[in-house]
Amino acid sequence: MNAGTLNAGHLRAFIERIEKLDEEKRAIAEDIKEVYAEAKGTGYDAKVMRKIVALRRRDKDERREEEEILDLYLNALGMA
Repeated sequence: MNAGTLNAGHLRAFIERIEKLDEEKRAIAEDIKEVYAEAKGTGYDAKVMRKIVALRRRDKDERREEEEILDLYLNALGMA
């Protein structure tokens, strides 16, 4: 593809869609930040909540395997 075969309108539409989605992503990120701040204000630990959210995103088996390895390492270091 070269500049002569480029459809500027089509390209512009893609760029504008990406920009719009980036704006929405920033707005959602701000909303999430506010929810964590609200939870923290009522006594919850936002750091722990973030870990829970990350854990819930992961596959159950993957999570279990990682927990088993963590336990193994902690036992090896005498920390369990």
